[in-house]
Amino acid sequence: MPKNKSKGSKVERELFSMFVDNSYRAVRVAGSGMMENADCDIIAGKKGKKYCIEVKASKKPVKYITKDQVERFIIFSDIFGLRPVIALRFNREGWFFIKPKDLKDSGKNFVITLEKARKKGKRFSQFF
Repeated sequence: MPKNKSKGSKVERELFSMFVDNSYRAVRVAGSGMMENADCDIIAGKKGKKYCIEVKASKKPVKYITKDQVERFIIFSDIFGLRPVIALRFNREGWFFIKPKDLKDSGKNFVITLEKARKKGKRFSQFF
């Protein structure tokens, strides 16, 4: 398994555990990021609250996400009636949760900086 893929799986498992530890039911989406039509990483919910989560991790204080990936993620969320959430984990900063509309357009990608994640993002207990 490539290093990036195993790192992605590790942060997905970490977030999955956070949901379970907070009385949510959650599933990791098999093949997310690798297969056609698997356009989110985690689906989580409890009564009246349903989320589609795209998980991203970064060592740098900035994270780029392709517009195509974000568009597919939003369409996927909409089809299932789930609230789309981008979960960002910056090294030594922990998790931030943002709405896709808080991503900044940088041309062919969307971008989120650590600084903007601190301003716009919420921590787990604030968001969920």
